Amino acid sequence: MASMTMIQALNSALDVMMERDPNVLTYGEDVGYFGGVFRVTEHLQKKYGPKRCFDAPINECGIAATAIGMAVYGLRPVIEIQFADYMYPAYDQLVSEAARIRYRSANDFTVPLTVRMPYGGGIRGGQTHSQSPEALFTHVAGLKTVIPSTPYDAKGLLIAAIEDDDPVIFMEPKRIYNGPFDGWPERQVQPWAKHAASETPEGYYKIPLGKANVVRAGGDVTVLAYGTMVHVARSAAEESGIDAEVIDLRTLLPVDIETIVTSVAKTGRCVIVHEATRTSGYGAELSALVQEHCFYQLEAPIQRVTGYDTPYPHAQEWDYFPTPPRVIKAMRHVMEA
Repeated sequence: MASMTMIQALNSALDVMMERDPNVLTYGEDVGYFGGVFRVTEHLQKKYGPKRCFDAPINECGIAATAIGMAVYGLRPVIEIQFADYMYPAYDQLVSEAARIRYRSANDFTVPLTVRMPYGGGIRGGQTHSQSPEALFTHVAGLKTVIPSTPYDAKGLLIAAIEDDDPVIFMEPKRIYNGPFDGWPERQVQPWAKHAASETPEGYYKIPLGKANVVRAGGDVTVLAYGTMVHVARSAAEESGIDAEVIDLRTLLPVDIETIVTSVAKTGRCVIVHEATRTSGYGAELSALVQEHCFYQLEAPIQRVTGYDTPYPHAQEWDYFPTPPRVIKAMRHVMEA
């Protein structure tokens, strides 16, 4: 197996699927000749030609709308929204059309569309390049939402998303494109090459959607996280000395409730971590699910560690970003309750 960054793993997934299936194509702003702003689609236009990997106008609504039409007619488009912050013009198409067509057509039509979008902070991108809008998608019946945390998962999950017959929102935590980030801003980020999860098969494989991964076993408290926050949660557990079990959700919808319930029933405590704003964030849904399924096993109130209810600040980024000290404080709170 080769050692890959998340960028390389995503590129490999697209390459594998475009080679296997002539109906797979990819496009978006700067996706073709330039290879994408983060180079995820690099060399694909040269290999597969400008009809299967091409640049689109700066029009997210149009990108989504044309992809839906392609998908209904049998293609499997993979579109890129250059930053998740730019997806709002496309939101109506994704919600009102892509998510509804199977239902509206009584299963006569499906929309095998994958929407890739880099999301999240930690790169000093400010309020228009750092948002985490995942909860806006998990609220929509008919959409699936996937967020990887490692190169290995990124490739396997993207292949599964492309093969899925329903629309999948595939959100890529850009802070960890080139290496895992443990949430300590003063520490140098280690490259993926030094991380075991960078070992990624060069050929075809997939990770089923809806299956979480226990990335750290423990018995004191369950920490639910996804994307960059998986690495922050692991760092917090190791720094604190608390025997925390860290679960990487990988797929937010459908969520792997069985793995969550098994862990919380064992530990009796739960901390939820995400970057997005707190109010109506995905952590609120997770908290409700844990309370509904594990009420009699809980030894303490569920704690959430999240972004704040403000636009993402530029100058105060590390006050907003859920860092290990904030996660450790929440874990100690549930341990002492």
